[in-house]
Amino acid sequence: MNITMHATTIVGVKRNGKVAIAGDGQVTLDKTVMKNTARKIRRLYQGKVLAGFAGSAADAMALADRFETKLEATNGNLQRAVIDFAKEWRSDRVLRRFEALMIVGNADYLLVVSGDGNVLETDDGIAAIGSGGPYAQAAAKALLENTELSAREIVEKSLLVASEICIYTNSNITVDEI
Repeated sequence: MNITMHATTIVGVKRNGKVAIAGDGQVTLDKTVMKNTARKIRRLYQGKVLAGFAGSAADAMALADRFETKLEATNGNLQRAVIDFAKEWRSDRVLRRFEALMIVGNADYLLVVSGDGNVLETDDGIAAIGSGGPYAQAAAKALLENTELSAREIVEKSLLVASEICIYTNSNITVDEI
């Protein structure tokens, strides 16, 4: 059976020393919404790091656990943990088949991590992944440049915009901020 998977929408914004990440709650399998209340944002390493996942739910959970292990091994050094994790993700036979992307952040960094070994820090302090990522990113960019809204308010409003455009994104939003 060939099942088409569609991702979620995760958006992160860094502003005024704060990082906020938001995710929608929809889980879609082929043409069916399976769940509306999934939580795709997690706090890691003693609550000091936020992580948001888009893609296969099982893959994302396994990646979160592996990434948290890297954070523990580096005493919470996000940059070092992300680089070590990206190397492992790219080279491990099982992990490299995982279908997921991550946004991770703390008070200093907001990064996108992918299974092909990419670790990206954007120039504008906005990161978005998943099916509705481009819509959320565009909304966040406009809000960041033209308002004084907080990082938390920007990710929430950006995800609401994406939920009105992307059929794989709903408005049941989880937001967390560090």
